[in-house]
Amino acid sequence: AKIWHVCEGDQQMERVETLTGAPRSIFRHNDQVVTFMPDHKVVRSEKRESLGMFPQLLQSADGRIADYYKVKQEGTERVAGVEADIVLLVPKDSMRFGYRVWTEQKKGLVVKLQTLDTDGKVLEQAAFSELQLDAPVKMDKLLQMMGKVEGYRVEKPVLVKTSASAEGWVLKAPVAGFKPMSCYKRPATASPASGEEPLQWIFSDGLASVSIFVEPFDRARHERESSLSMGATQTITRQLDAYWVTVMGEVPMSTLKLFANGLERKK
Repeated sequence: AKIWHVCEGDQQMERVETLTGAPRSIFRHNDQVVTFMPDHKVVRSEKRESLGMFPQLLQSADGRIADYYKVKQEGTERVAGVEADIVLLVPKDSMRFGYRVWTEQKKGLVVKLQTLDTDGKVLEQAAFSELQLDAPVKMDKLLQMMGKVEGYRVEKPVLVKTSASAEGWVLKAPVAGFKPMSCYKRPATASPASGEEPLQWIFSDGLASVSIFVEPFDRARHERESSLSMGATQTITRQLDAYWVTVMGEVPMSTLKLFANGLERKK
C-alpha cells in the first residue's frame, strides 16, 4: 500500500491506496473512514475507533501494558532509509503474543513491526519499504478527494453503540489483561426481531485486541464450527443456542478459547 498521513493539531488525515489486488482507496479523517471501491463504483462511509494498528501500535496510553509485557532494548537498525531503535516486547504469560518493534529515532514512528509466537518465531510482519518524513501533504486537498463521491453508490453502514450486558451477554470470567473497549450492534437488513441485530464486542490488553461477533444462527449460512489460524490472527466459530458466535483476535488460540467458552447469554 501507499500511505499519505498528515496531522494538524488534533486533526488526523490519511489516504491509503492498495497496490495489489482490487483497487481500493481508503481515506480517514479522525474516526470517519471512507472507502472507495472503483471496480464496483461503491463508496462505504463509516465511523471507526482506532485500537492501535500498525504503525500506531505504541500510541496506546494504557498503563496496563507494563503489567503484561517486559521491554528489552535490542539495538538499532536502518529501515526504509531511517535509523530505528529496536525494542522487544516479551509477554509475561502465555495469554498473548510478543512484538519486536522498530521506531524511527527522531519522531518515534513505528517503521517495522513483527508479531512473535510463544516460541519467539515471527508470525506476521509489517514494514515501510520507503518513507518520506515531513512530506508536503495537505489536509485540505485530501479532504477534497475524500468528498468526491460523484458517480459512486454511497453505503453508510450504521453502527449503534451499546453494551454487552444491555444486549444480554456476559463473560463468565474475565480473561487476564483484557478489558472491554467498546460494543456495537449493526442493524441487519432483514429487520430481525428486537435485540437480534449482529453484535461486536471488542477487548484489548493495550496492544492485542479480540473481537466477539454474535448473530442469530442461520442454518443456511452457518454450516460447521471451526478454528482457523492465519498469521497472528486466530478465529473460532461456534453455535451457542440460537446464536452463531465468531471470536477473532491477534492472540494465541488458547486465549481465544477462553473468550469463546466464557461467553454466556443472560437469562
